[in-house]
Amino acid sequence: MTANRYHQAADAAAAATSVAHRVLFICLGNICRSVTAEEIFRQMVARAGRFGEFIIDSAGLIDYHEGELADARMRRHAARHGYRLTHCSRPVTVADFGRFDLIVAMDDDNVRRLQRLAPDAVASARIVRMADYLRHHDGYAFVPDPYYGGEADFELVIELLEDACAGLLAALE
Repeated sequence: MTANRYHQAADAAAAATSVAHRVLFICLGNICRSVTAEEIFRQMVARAGRFGEFIIDSAGLIDYHEGELADARMRRHAARHGYRLTHCSRPVTVADFGRFDLIVAMDDDNVRRLQRLAPDAVASARIVRMADYLRHHDGYAFVPDPYYGGEADFELVIELLEDACAGLLAALE
């Protein structure tokens, strides 16, 4: 499904239901962190019996990987934890600021880029940092990009995202 068709379907679904929360996860390329956060959060929401309350998506700040699945290493590590990453990368758009209530950035560079892209102050206020929802990893101010790292880096990202997604879900009760 193309990004435009996806948005049309998401907009129609949102209009037809009383969706309480629309959450968009953002990282640089939408092939490691944000796509994994999307799936982890989706599973947590489903396990909590709250799936109907949410629209959940992810996107990247660059379009280099547009249309591609998540990085193979990320998919492999996610699968070991029971997560199946099927989302195809897409770039964030200005229109996303109107479609989503919460735009969750993985690091401070993501936040800065999103703030430059935001069409106004209201849209900018929707941007939050994923690390702000960490409950058990006090030493982390951001979710690090594992792309140029090793196996342990991918595992750390999953661990951090599981923690932060649980914190985010609790915050949205």
